[in-house]
Amino acid sequence: MKKEIITREEIDSIIDGAFVCRLAMAVDDSPYVIPLSFGYDGKYIYIHTGKEGKKIRYFEGNPSVCFEFDRDVSLVTDSKDPCKWSFLYKSVIGFGSISELTLKEEKVYGLNQIMLHYSHKEWEFKDINLVATRIWNISIDSITGKMNV
Repeated sequence: MKKEIITREEIDSIIDGAFVCRLAMAVDDSPYVIPLSFGYDGKYIYIHTGKEGKKIRYFEGNPSVCFEFDRDVSLVTDSKDPCKWSFLYKSVIGFGSISELTLKEEKVYGLNQIMLHYSHKEWEFKDINLVATRIWNISIDSITGKMNV
């Protein structure tokens, strides 16, 4: 049964159960999409990067991004009719703007959101790790969900 997901609670549940955030960006008509680990606090999506790299050049060139999450994905087959093949899934797609967190408290909060997503506990971070890592948040401008279950 295909259907649009309209409640924020259902959307948040999909994000909470996803393992990967796929982030799309573009600069000068050049698209780029990457899979990332992430955190989510219901308002922002948090990611981390190294000090430099291609994705940072994209963030700085154009802070507008598109993100995607999915979960419960499985292939449906049919031994007689190839047109009956499909996928079961729950997915979320949204648009927003990415910005860097620079204050120590913001960086610790962002890193903890990432770690909470995967470990379900908060951590302490050494200053050396905070200096070596750039933390970003994505403010959500719009978000939608869809499922086929």
